[in-house]
Amino acid sequence: MTVSVLVVDDSGFFRKRLTEILTASGQIRVVGVASNGREGVELAESLRPDVITMDYEMPIMDGISAVREIMKRHPVPVLMFSSLTYEGARITLDALEAGAVDFLPKNFEEIARDGSQLQKILIDRVLDVARSRPASRTPSAPRHAAPPPRPGAAKPSVSGRPVVSGRQAAQPAQEESPRRSTRKSPARHYAVVGIGTSTGGPVALQRVLTALPASFPSPIVLVQHMPASFTPAFAERLNKLCKIEVRQAEDGDILRPGLALLAPGGTQMMVENRSGQPRVRILPGDERLNYRPCVDVTFGSLARAFPGKTLGVILTGMGADGREGCRMMKQSGSQIWSQDEKSSVIYGMPMAVAKADLSDEVLSLDEIAPRLVEAVC
Repeated sequence: MTVSVLVVDDSGFFRKRLTEILTASGQIRVVGVASNGREGVELAESLRPDVITMDYEMPIMDGISAVREIMKRHPVPVLMFSSLTYEGARITLDALEAGAVDFLPKNFEEIARDGSQLQKILIDRVLDVARSRPASRTPSAPRHAAPPPRPGAAKPSVSGRPVVSGRQAAQPAQEESPRRSTRKSPARHYAVVGIGTSTGGPVALQRVLTALPASFPSPIVLVQHMPASFTPAFAERLNKLCKIEVRQAEDGDILRPGLALLAPGGTQMMVENRSGQPRVRILPGDERLNYRPCVDVTFGSLARAFPGKTLGVILTGMGADGREGCRMMKQSGSQIWSQDEKSSVIYGMPMAVAKADLSDEVLSLDEIAPRLVEAVC
């Protein structure tokens, strides 16, 4: 099935280049282009594309405002283009909170070294996003103080609970998803909780972590597929919203209760447990590994450091990263939870874990934090 795309960008050159690349795939058809957010909202309503690519800085209406409006009217999977800077990271996180599914660097040179690689990355990402579940947003009062909005930018919703849209753009037939598990893991002390995620993860992690009490008794390590320039801003954002402390991990950090450490983008994070003093090791990213950071690497180290004493949680994301790390945890006697299909933006990583029969519990996103409190506290 051909995927229809609406391109929204104020740069005529970028609209033309993106249209050429996507159209050349033979799997994607660009059905419209817009030069500002307001025009994008109107065309999204009339054309009903399967995917929208969206710039942030545009006249009349910026990209985040456009995404919010589209999610209210008729949710469509949105792929944001952003700059790989600290400010670009903040803007992109706002866009993801508004309802965008995923993002790519606006500068093509930052995506790939050559044209053929560039085309493959763009096309694959659009096709992946087309299989996602966009979320409509309903406003609600925030429970925690959010960082102040930038001048001229819409203030992001902190605790709005997205309702999964019934529309699945260009959704191919899939294998039957694993049945939800009704068994519950016994309450126990976990030496550490590991959470791994990818596409849809920033919003999912925010939903889970903001619901945890400051007295949460286990350390948490977080692995989110994200560029190096994004993880500092993401950790800072989570720390402002959460009752627990959240920060980007540094080499030598000691795990302690009430602290969540986020793996830095572009690196690998491992945990060592020597003389009863668990510490984080941050290692250079290995080019042979597709993901930097990689959930398998971190979870594998947790299995070795704390055999039988770790809780691994796999949230929404493309691919199967985390499956082998969860297998190692499971073999050591630890517990594994995975997010269910209905609440996942992309049911890839959690499906890989569940289909490998590694999940002790399959939970919706909104069930995970209460179960963490119940099982760990």
